[in-house]
Amino acid sequence: MATSIFSFVTIVIVCFISLSPFPLLCAAASPDPGFTLNLIHRDSPLSPLYNPDHTDFDRLRNAFYRSISRANVFKTKAVDIDSFQNDLVPNGGEYFMKMSIGTPLVEVLVIADTGSDLTWVQCLPCDPCYRQKSPLFDPSRSSSYRRMLCGSRFCSALDVSEQTCAMDTNVCEYHYSYGDKSYTNGNLATEKFTIGSASSRPVHLSPVVFGCGTGNGGTFDEQGSGIVGLGGGTLSLVSQLSSKIKGKFSYCLVPLSEQSNVTGKIKFGTDSVISGHHVVSTPLVSKQPETYYYVTLEAISVGNRRLPYTNGLLNGNVEEGNVIIDSGTTLTFLDSEFFTKLEGVVEETVKAERVSDPRGLFSVCFKSADDLDLPVITVHFTDADVKLQPLNTFVKADENLLCFTMLPSNQIGIFGNLAQMDFLVGYDLQKRTVSFKPTDCTNH
Repeated sequence: MATSIFSFVTIVIVCFISLSPFPLLCAAASPDPGFTLNLIHRDSPLSPLYNPDHTDFDRLRNAFYRSISRANVFKTKAVDIDSFQNDLVPNGGEYFMKMSIGTPLVEVLVIADTGSDLTWVQCLPCDPCYRQKSPLFDPSRSSSYRRMLCGSRFCSALDVSEQTCAMDTNVCEYHYSYGDKSYTNGNLATEKFTIGSASSRPVHLSPVVFGCGTGNGGTFDEQGSGIVGLGGGTLSLVSQLSSKIKGKFSYCLVPLSEQSNVTGKIKFGTDSVISGHHVVSTPLVSKQPETYYYVTLEAISVGNRRLPYTNGLLNGNVEEGNVIIDSGTTLTFLDSEFFTKLEGVVEETVKAERVSDPRGLFSVCFKSADDLDLPVITVHFTDADVKLQPLNTFVKADENLLCFTMLPSNQIGIFGNLAQMDFLVGYDLQKRTVSFKPTDCTNH
């Protein structure tokens, strides 16, 4: 029962419950449980990035190459933390968010990235800037724009190498570089962010600390205006909204094959809490940098065959926080020594002819057949056994070619978004847990 699987690049576009993250500065605190947004896959016909000239296989391969590029800049814990922090990925994040900023409102389309913290957009005057199709944000035309001074808590949250202080104005200036040499420089500031339009009961997030980028370049997509950081660090949007959303958010990723007319959801606030039967939860592990969501992978089972997730460097013990959960990476990456054992068991279990991927992307591929019986693969996190169906772990990468969507890596493990498909995935940053619930995301 081979199933085609597609990567998840989405655009967040609609929101419907009013929320204020700073009740002392806004009209009134609201008892609302949070807000919900639609998720649209990048390659869906509903997406402005949709290319009708690409085949399904073209879209898959492009997503897989982006995934590998993103994974290549996640360093191991042996690398110095400052270097790690500066190797965040600019456009590897597989999501986009449509929102408005300023007064009056200016619409921007920004990458929503769980692998970075700083939210920023391109601002006028901008030199140099990457090409952007939509108008650039002009802070001089916004009555709600405020530059942030040096010494503030959020300015101090930037790494020493990422901040400078303007001598004449005492304004906090940021300097961000990414793993592929893309960069953004500008002023740290606060601004009103709005999700939705006046006719759709907009959510006002005011004020939000962000970077007003006046010098930006690299591999950013011309459709996008910048990045929204959804990581775990102080500067991230999730952290800034923490008191109102109670540190809780969840998402449900819909297969691309179902997304012509259906969108997934992302929820923020108490309404995002996952409950009911079949919910499993695993602890988040606190590590540096705090941007990433670390969990502990103890073992993986192929059918009934369980393989402990260990390596020789740790004397057979399992390291805490050995995997990052990342919605911006398509594939799943595992320790290369462990993967050698895993691929052997997968090959023994799948009763089909093993063949090579002619493009050299996947390590384990088989000659495809419609009646192929594929195993359930269970990922054993601490206190949480997550059963992955074949649609989470195998993909038809080409005609007559079925490939295993986990790859070996010498860097930290990454639990990618194909493995999260058709699960409710909930983050509780107060309880420090991540929860999983098998869900038909087309009906969620």
